[in-house]
Amino acid sequence: MRRFLSLPLILATLAQAQAVIPFWHTAGPPGNTVLEEAIKSFNKSQRTYRIEARYVGDYREAGVKLLAALRSGGAPVLFHGELSFLPRLAQEGVALALNPYLQNLPRDLYPEMMRTTQVRGQTYGLPLGLSVPVLYYNKDAFRARGLKPPRTWAEVEEAAQRLTSRTSKGLVISTDIWSFNAIVMSLGGSLVKDGLPAFTSKEVVEALEMLYRMVQKGHAQARNLAEAQFAVADFLRTKAFMGIGPTTALPVVLAQTSLPFSVGVAPLPRREGGAVPLSGAALAVLKGASPEQARGAVAFWLHFLEPKRQAEWVRTTWYLPLRKEAERELADFLKDPERQAVFAQAEVGRPWSQDPELVVWYSYLEEALERSLKQGVKPQMALEEAQRKAMGVERR
Repeated sequence: MRRFLSLPLILATLAQAQAVIPFWHTAGPPGNTVLEEAIKSFNKSQRTYRIEARYVGDYREAGVKLLAALRSGGAPVLFHGELSFLPRLAQEGVALALNPYLQNLPRDLYPEMMRTTQVRGQTYGLPLGLSVPVLYYNKDAFRARGLKPPRTWAEVEEAAQRLTSRTSKGLVISTDIWSFNAIVMSLGGSLVKDGLPAFTSKEVVEALEMLYRMVQKGHAQARNLAEAQFAVADFLRTKAFMGIGPTTALPVVLAQTSLPFSVGVAPLPRREGGAVPLSGAALAVLKGASPEQARGAVAFWLHFLEPKRQAEWVRTTWYLPLRKEAERELADFLKDPERQAVFAQAEVGRPWSQDPELVVWYSYLEEALERSLKQGVKPQMALEEAQRKAMGVERR
């Protein structure tokens, strides 16, 4: 007699045949909706792989949780983390090199964006969301004072002075490494040279001296990482009229609140020869993953890169499109001249952190920034101390 398998048994058999890929991600609102749709769509589109996703907090929270899981067990196969974290994962042998699985990529991927996930010539990650910096400004305040969006750092200083009043500052400054590095790169400099910290290089000193000057004159307010929410509040409550952030910052704010004024977006002022950082996050396949799971991770990423889905991702999050084909779907989105100018910075975008040691060094730099901008220590002195501490780690 022929025996028929029950439906639950058939489903169980199919599930066993699938390569299950546990996935930790950091996508919060509003981008989480697009990512979650892509995961559901991918799982329904084929039977070879299954993504099992879990939200694990923002970049820093996720990094802490991953390190704990790597020590105690229970780490995922696929991890969505901040770009500067990836080189360290590669150096420690935690992230797998993906070159063998990247043989048939779409030809319209932007090469410079693909370089963001390379470490010493090997690809250790899959770029998921890349952004460029923006100079955000209060359009109403600028209009009232007859100001135009600054195109140079000298114009930023002048605008900060004219916007400052008894109750408000012209500019709010964050002392985190990303914001400061964006200014350094715009001046043509780098925080790392030849694999070593370059905290006392000409452009780094120049960048901090400029910020120090504005703070000392009372034209700018400095906020450290612990005060990040206050930095945003300063701008939203018109306690400051300019600020630097990634393209993705505005959609996050607009998803949570309505603004009482018009927000302007402008490219970051940039000296000739300067660049802007391509920052954001990437997918990493972690050690212990089987070849089939690695292939599944790449297959999911390619599914996410489908042009229409990419266009929806860009509209929702203001991340850069990773494929040229997606731009055809974004003609309406890029009609706005300010938005178009901001997104055009991708042409001068460069990977901002491909040095594994930077995650060890940057705490010394952030400490120097805070000591200088919040405690009044001279920029050169603060940076020299940070350089000594970083070099001390390097020699151990």
